Formats: sequence, structure tokens, C-alpha cells
Amino acid sequence: MDYNVLFWFVPAASLLALTFAWYFYRQMKKESEGTERMAYIAEAVRKGAMAYLKQQYKVVTIVFVSLALIFAIMAYVFKIQNEWVPFAFLTGGLFSGLSGFLGMKTATYASARTANAARSSMNSGLRMAFRSGAVMGLVVVGLGLLDISVWYLILDSFIPADINDTGMKLCIITTTMLTFGMGASTQALFARVGGGIYTKAADVGADLVGKTEYNIPEDDPRNPATIADNVGDNVGDVAGMGADLYESYCGSILSSAALGAAAFAADGSAMQTKAVFAPMLIAAVGIVLSIIGIFSVRTKENADIKSLIGALSRGTNLSSLLIVAATFAILYMLGIENWVGLSLAVVVGLLVGIVIGRSTEYYTSQSYAPTRKVSEAGKTGPATVIISGMGLGMLSTAIPVLSVVVGIILSYLLATGFELGAEHVSLGLYGIAIASVGMLSTLGITLATDAYGPIADNAGGNAEMSGLEPEVRRRTDALDSLGNTTAATGKGFAIGSAALTALALLASYIEEIRIALERTNPDVLINGKPLMSANIVDFMHYYDVTLMNPMVLCGIFVGAMMSFLFCGLTMNAVGRAAQKMVSEVRRQFSEIKGILEGKTEPDYSRCVEISTRGAQQEMILPSLLAIAAPIITGVVLGVPGVIGLLIGSLSSGFLLAVFLANAGGAWDNAKKYVEEGNFGGKGSDTHKATVVGDTVGDPCKDTSGPSLNILIKLMSMVAIVMAGLTLAFNLIG
Repeated sequence: MDYNVLFWFVPAASLLALTFAWYFYRQMKKESEGTERMAYIAEAVRKGAMAYLKQQYKVVTIVFVSLALIFAIMAYVFKIQNEWVPFAFLTGGLFSGLSGFLGMKTATYASARTANAARSSMNSGLRMAFRSGAVMGLVVVGLGLLDISVWYLILDSFIPADINDTGMKLCIITTTMLTFGMGASTQALFARVGGGIYTKAADVGADLVGKTEYNIPEDDPRNPATIADNVGDNVGDVAGMGADLYESYCGSILSSAALGAAAFAADGSAMQTKAVFAPMLIAAVGIVLSIIGIFSVRTKENADIKSLIGALSRGTNLSSLLIVAATFAILYMLGIENWVGLSLAVVVGLLVGIVIGRSTEYYTSQSYAPTRKVSEAGKTGPATVIISGMGLGMLSTAIPVLSVVVGIILSYLLATGFELGAEHVSLGLYGIAIASVGMLSTLGITLATDAYGPIADNAGGNAEMSGLEPEVRRRTDALDSLGNTTAATGKGFAIGSAALTALALLASYIEEIRIALERTNPDVLINGKPLMSANIVDFMHYYDVTLMNPMVLCGIFVGAMMSFLFCGLTMNAVGRAAQKMVSEVRRQFSEIKGILEGKTEPDYSRCVEISTRGAQQEMILPSLLAIAAPIITGVVLGVPGVIGLLIGSLSSGFLLAVFLANAGGAWDNAKKYVEEGNFGGKGSDTHKATVVGDTVGDPCKDTSGPSLNILIKLMSMVAIVMAGLTLAFNLIG
């Protein structure tokens, strides 16, 4: 079969994903929002979410235009950058932002409709929330693959063909395409950090004053921060998560393509092209299989949390099993070298994702012992809840780390045919990158289960504020509890995929340095071989990338520090914004008469404004710091320092992200477990203690933790884009 014909399946699959996303959106819009009160609340949340995104995109636009101008100067004035970089960077940011916007718009329309559907049955509510979440999943994979395929066609047409004999053409195409990954990562970081600060400032303010001080239920319409809290669920957990996984998805495909081009550069253009197409085709087939999985999700009335989890797992497991068979077929039809080993590497990536997801579920779901023990710790006060949750979070890092380690080793060995040696390193790294594609190949349905969570959460809030009957609230609470678990699982999945993708990006950075050096000094010989023919190990020796080089060690320390510095900045940002929210909620309770009696409506808009302003002000420094760190390190410490920086940030960021996400998820569901009637139930001292734990965990699991997986990939992307600057100007390295 002609592999060039197979390529056209990639844009076709992306258009199919966007078509089904539109179909699910239209089906959702046809349903009723319920009562007049339900529609009013949904409209308030929708307006608040759109107002926030409008302000965020103003700030992000300024940053993107400024960076694009810098890239243009580097490319057209100093000639140390590919001339396509500014445009690719802008499209990456545009599509990432568009993914988050479309997903959030869908979620704000779906929440009231989910609550209304839950009035008839549990299955109707699950179906509405899940298929609305599927819009986000399909938009992300559809726009991601569309951007990738269009850029490939553009660059293949405009980059001269006369350099193809050296294997350089595809190397230049794929490394240039990595630039739009930087645009996606930059937008994702702003979305995650800004959305995380917004949602947690509102959530903390609502919980500390409403639940703890005034003992009123969650989502009670008397709480001034309730609307802001519901808005935050959309801007943080929908728009932020969508932009986050968009850049993970694109990063895994692009890094695999770049490493494939490098690994097979000496084998002729045909094999090299096949290696570039392989990750794109696997992702394209994954879209089709995700759609099949989405249609298989349904449950029975009166289902418990395990049955609901099983309903969602049925869809994801079906898609995963089908992608395994499809991968073998794709790589066989391509006729790619060692297609069996590379197919098994994809299977390894899928298994690593499943293990991380199940581990996260075990440590964060109230259905299992670890989270229940955190709930029980609440009997002796909030301090023991905090201690128990921190211990759980630290213990929970073991399984994800070990599974990633095993996945790296197996995928490397499978790709090389269990051969070790310098000449096999590039192929082994390609196997690791392909494994990350396997982990994210069914993102269409995986992200649907994640976006489902905030929709179900908002549905519960709408039901509470609208005063719907207790049976409806029971159903939405069950759907919300499932959403907490799927959200925690989704965060673990995103973090795990970030580890493999970041490792692949590290290898891609080395290839970009090689291309930049070829552009500026093509006569360099490495171990007696031309630059593009030398293996990656000899190339790293050329730059003295060893643990005995102090530049590498300094870079590792700075990279490890970056994870903690970033978390400190974002955590304190939530704290400052939350303090303003707490003060405002207290002011309204004390100054506006009749709120607690339900006779007067609180000033919801004031709380929305506080969260919006706080998020806009606080998100800039952490985000710009992530961009500046690789540039400064490259200028001061050179290539060895940058490689150390990326290794340090990857290792520390991965562990810290797992710890924060799982500890926060456990604290959240420990509170939910008490609210189900255990250890005294709502209003008890145990409940108040777990509310404090949940409040501490909020910025951990929804701001700092999930932002870290973007940080480690963004720093890699920036390093790749700035490779020419690093070679042109470095003070020590």
C-alpha cells in the first residue's frame, strides 16, 4: 500500500472528530435547560466564564504577539531561527486556545441540561454529561491533528527537496513543527495557571466561610461565592484541561515524528517518511476508535460509584483494546523496520497509562481504603487530615514512577530489538516517543471522561441552587462523585503522559541542536563522521554532556528548583486571591441583610470580578518564568546546562505533580465520603475537619499540580525553539 495515500487518513480523521463534536454539541443544545431558575443560573455561570476568558485572551494575545516578534527578529534579522517558526508558534497557541474555548462553551450549556436530564434518570444524566464532555475530547484531537497535518503539507511543499538526500528535509520539517507545540504549551500554561487560580480562589472562599463558618451546604444560593465557584469549574477544569491535553497530544506526536526522522535519516527517504507518518496514523485511528468507545458508555438507574466507574471504563477499555490491534496493522502496512517491536512499544504506553490511571483511582477514590483513612483521620481534627493526606500523596508516587520507568525500559528495548549500544539510541528513543503516542492515542474518549467531571459538578450546583427535589440532587451527587474520581484519574494520566513526552522532547532538543549546528557550521566532524551521520551518543560527548560536567549538574539543580519555585508562586497566588474572596464573602454576610434567610440575593458578580482580577494578575509571573528559564540557562550555561535543566525539571516536576494531584484528590473525596453519612456526616466536627483538608488540597490538585506537567513540556519546547540562540550566545557552556 502507498504510505503517501495513507497520510490523507490523518486530516480525514481530524475532520471526522470535529464533525462528531459538532453532532454531540447540537444534540445537547436540543435538550431543555429545565426550569426558569435553572436557565437563569446557567446563564449567570456562562456569562462569568466567557467574561473571564475574554480577559485572559487579551493578556495572552499580548504575550504571543511579543514572542512572535522576537522569533521573527531571530529568523529574519539574525538568521538563527527557521523562518516558519513565528507562524507555527501562533497557530499552536490559536488552536490550543480554541480547544479550551469550545470545550468550555459546551460545558456551560451542558450543566443545566445534565441536571434536568437527571430529573428523569441517572442514565440520562450520565449520557448528557459524558457526551457533552466528548465534545471537548473530540475538539482537542480534531484540531490537534488538523494543525499537524496542514503544517506538514505546507512545509513539505515549501522546504527545498534538494536537501532530501542527506535526510535533512524531514528533520527540518519535524523540528519546525515542534514550534507550534511551544505555542500550544504557552497557551496551556496560561489557561491552567489562570483557570486554576480563579477556580480555587472562589472554591476556598465559598468553603471556608459558607461551609465552615456558617454551616450552609455546598452550592447553596445564599453563598455569594457560589456562582464564581461554578464559573471556576469551567475555566479551570474544562478550558484549562483542554488546552493542557491539547499540547500533550500534539507534543507526543510531534516529538515522535522528529525522532523518527532522526532515527531513520540514514536509511533513505522512504523509511524516514514512514517513521514520521506512523505516530500521526496511530493518532488518527485512535480518533475513530474513541468515537466507537463514546457510544458504548451507558449505565443503569440506581448505579453506585463502582458501577458508574465501570460504565466509563467500558468505553475507554474498548477503545484501548481496539487501538492495540489497529497499531499492529498500521505499522505492518507501512512496512516500517521492526514493526512488531514498535507496535509492542505502543502497547506498553497504553498499559502504563492504564496503570497510572488505576493507581490514581485507588489512592483518590472514596471506594478504597486510602481515602477512607483520610476521612477517618478527621475524627481527631483537621491537622491529622492534613498529615494523612500528605502521607498518602507521597506514597502514591511509587506506582506511577515505577510504571514509567518500566515503560521507558521496555519501549526502548522493544524498539531496538533488545540491542544496546550507541548506534541504537536514536531508534530506542523513537520507541519511547511512540509509547507516549500510544498512551494518548485514545485521548478523544479519555478527555471526555475528564471533561465530564466539571459538567456533573456544575449540574449538582444548579440542582442545589434551583431547589430541585432531593432525588435529583442524589443523582447529581453520584455523578459528581464519579467526576471527582475521573478528574483525578485524568490528572494522573496527563502527568504520566507528560513524563514520556518530555523525555521524547529532550531527545528532540538534541536533534534540534544538531540541525542548528549544521545550519551555522556544516563542516563540523564528530568522531570522524559528518554532523548528521554521527550517532546521538557521540554528539552528546561533543558537548561534554556528562554528570562530571558542572554545567550539567548546575542545570539539574536549577531544573529541580524550577518545579518548587513554580508551585510556590502558584500556591501563594491562590492564597492571596482566596483571602480577598473570604473577606468579600464575610462582608456580604455581615452587611447585606437577609442573605442567610434567603430573602436577599447575594452580589454574585462582585465575587466573579474578584476571582477574574486575581487570576489575571497572578498568572503572568509563573508563566513568563517558565519561558525565561530555558533561555537564560542556554545563554549562561550552554547546551549542557539546558539538558541538565530539562532533566532536573522532568524528574522533580513529575514526582511533585503526582504528589500534589493525588493528595488533593484524596482530601476532596475524603470530604465527600463523610458527606455521604460516614463518621458523623454533614455538619459534624469530622466533616468540618475534612472541609479544611479539601480546602488545602484545592490549589494542590487544581492549580499547582496539573500546571507542572505543562511546565516540564513548555521548558523543553522553549529550549528547542531557542536552540539557535543557545548556540549563538552562551557565556560558559
